[in-house]
Amino acid sequence: MNTDKLIRKESNELNNILGNKFKVLDDGFVRVVDYMGSDESIVQAARVSYGKGTKKLSEDRGLIRYLMRHHHTTPLEMCEIKFHVRVPMDCWRQWIRHRTANVNEYSTRYSIAIDSAQKTDETKWRRQSVINKQGSGEFLEADIGKILSDKEDHLHKSIREVYEQRIEKDVAREQARKDLPLSTYTEAYWKIDLHNLFHFLALRMNSHAQYEIRAYATIIGNEIVKKWCPIAWEAFEDYRLNAFNLSEIEVNVLKFVIKNEFQKATDYLLSLKLLSLDRNNQLKRSREIVEIESKLEKLGISLNWEQYL
Repeated sequence: MNTDKLIRKESNELNNILGNKFKVLDDGFVRVVDYMGSDESIVQAARVSYGKGTKKLSEDRGLIRYLMRHHHTTPLEMCEIKFHVRVPMDCWRQWIRHRTANVNEYSTRYSIAIDSAQKTDETKWRRQSVINKQGSGEFLEADIGKILSDKEDHLHKSIREVYEQRIEKDVAREQARKDLPLSTYTEAYWKIDLHNLFHFLALRMNSHAQYEIRAYATIIGNEIVKKWCPIAWEAFEDYRLNAFNLSEIEVNVLKFVIKNEFQKATDYLLSLKLLSLDRNNQLKRSREIVEIESKLEKLGISLNWEQYL
């Protein structure tokens, strides 16, 4: 019979902030209510061994970075974390699309809806992006924003009054709630393993993610996960968050660029119809070209395709 006592893997840094509420947006928050595992748990699972073993910290770091670099994700699933979040319902709709977590949400069929709705500062109203149909562009002027924020405040108060009147008249809660705005805050417990949490953060911390959910993801990543599993977080930043992949097309373009064969690069993209000319002989860029240009700029390369047409 094996009587060796197992020692639970803990994170002292995470223990220090357990239960602390991190404010997000105007009335939202995120806090850790429980967790399992640490960087050591990832290493332990990868080596299928018990206890700390005899490996040095530098070797543990090297192993975790190898796992992340080569997409060996199973050991990361040995770490789990449970959050308590307060989030606007429209933001929560995006959040809940990540179906790799265990969720229990505040029920407005059973309880009175939370008396709080996300308010938009008059300087924070965003224009529709001209290049991304589901994204935002520049901020609207403050004078326009003030009008919109004032109307928003009036709308919130009016809808809340209607909702409370329904409750007072003994309308069923499941029906009384139907006209509440998507800006209404909801709360939930959200439990997820580290592998799937990294996937969530890679998408939602990206600059193209909607600002509201990006605000939550940034807090979770920088204020919580970084303290919980610092070695895994470092590897995640290096190989996922601050890195990018190159497609076969992008590799071919880069080969031409390295050889200063810019004409060949342009002709190659024209042959793939990623670059084209309109009726007025003006250059048209596909969305894929915009993404390729963005990656090249990160490498310090800026090209003017027009001069090679």
